[in-house]
Amino acid sequence: MIKIGVLKETAPENRVSVLPAQVGSFVKQKAEVWVEENAGELAFSSDEQYREQGAKIVSRTEILAQADILLSINPPKKDELQNLKPEQLLIGVLQPLSNLDLVSYLVENKISSFSMDSIPRITRAQDKDILSSMATVTGYKAVLDAAMHLPQFFPMFMTAAGTIKPAKVLVLGAGVAGLQAIATARRLGAQVEAFDVRSEVKEQVESLGAKFVMIEGAKEDKTAGGYAVEQTEEYKQKQQALVQLKASQANVVITTAQIPGRKAPILITSDTVQKMKAGSVIVDLAASSGGNCELSENDKIVQKFGVTIIGKTDYPTSMPLDASQMYGRNVYNFIKLMIDKDGNINLDWNDEIINQTCITHKGEIMNERVKSLFNNTLEKKS
Repeated sequence: MIKIGVLKETAPENRVSVLPAQVGSFVKQKAEVWVEENAGELAFSSDEQYREQGAKIVSRTEILAQADILLSINPPKKDELQNLKPEQLLIGVLQPLSNLDLVSYLVENKISSFSMDSIPRITRAQDKDILSSMATVTGYKAVLDAAMHLPQFFPMFMTAAGTIKPAKVLVLGAGVAGLQAIATARRLGAQVEAFDVRSEVKEQVESLGAKFVMIEGAKEDKTAGGYAVEQTEEYKQKQQALVQLKASQANVVITTAQIPGRKAPILITSDTVQKMKAGSVIVDLAASSGGNCELSENDKIVQKFGVTIIGKTDYPTSMPLDASQMYGRNVYNFIKLMIDKDGNINLDWNDEIINQTCITHKGEIMNERVKSLFNNTLEKKS
């Protein structure tokens, strides 16, 4: 029987890879679940709850030494990784496109690793897609955060003291986080406009009750897996002019635009911030990769020209119970692909989900995008 080890995350992470309610699903797959002591306490899950569902509570040392599959949302420390055996599998959110030093370390130590943020964006992988799950949390919480900092109401109010106009919200990027932000802002009664370079999201935006802002001439790439791609300079100039106009009219701007493996595009310049209304709020969900706002500071809330700029990207950890539940389901659906009917690990490299999610195996980089970026970086250094 294979052993699946659930490691406790380190601060400031509050989530856990598997909640007690999900332990039974793994047991049905003929797996034994080992959980590090107090792994779920910050996600409101006690060791006793894990035991009741059939898990075994053990030390971190035991899990690292004996588990066949190691589950850790954020990668363990390097001194822990170096002692892993080649046959052990590490599954987490490794962010390999922006963490090449970790990739190099995994290769050197012949560690088999799978990164849940590399799940291919295909129909069959939707129930394993942690990016979509966590973006749902992020889009929702971003709007609530904006509402808390905005010095006015989101909805329209008709009172004896007069009519309060609804807040105007601009969402830049209509991926999962953007769409959830639109839906949440609309539920709160705001007027919402949304912009995205991908024309196919227009119908989704409008179905949520928002107005789609479109600029002709966007470059689209169907092979990009649903992500935005780098645009021409001419398009960027048109985009900047329209974004500046719409931002100056908005009370809240939520930015979500990111390009995997690259610095986030600047959509809100310092000049644009100066033209925004005093008291307005910007929530920059791309702050960790450089930011969509020129004045954003990662993990900080700053005020510039009377505008509050929130550079926050760790919203899932602020909702650890539901975020852990969603993440755990994604992980379980992924691991099911690796376990055969007899409860043994069986890696089918012809399965594109396993193949593309694998980052390193037996001292080699398996993911083609990571390999290409890794090799290009080595060439530049040499």
